[in-house]
Amino acid sequence: MKKSHMWMMILCCLIPVAGLVAVYFFQIPLSKVVFFGIMLLCPISHLLMMKFMGHDHSATEQHTQHQHHTSAVTAPTQDK
Repeated sequence: MKKSHMWMMILCCLIPVAGLVAVYFFQIPLSKVVFFGIMLLCPISHLLMMKFMGHDHSATEQHTQHQHHTSAVTAPTQDK
């Protein structure tokens, strides 16, 4: 097991435990914690998805540029 993976596992285990201790210690209503947790679930999961599910453009686009189509599109005209 890599050392960085071990630290990530420890961190992911300690964050929920610290959260539960804070809820108990500060006597925060659990319904508010669940409500804000659900509200933050979508943006946090989106940020994690963007970071870890990204595309690797370094190999394919290192020496090439994006090619954009520049053909003009004209609107149809009505002739009477």
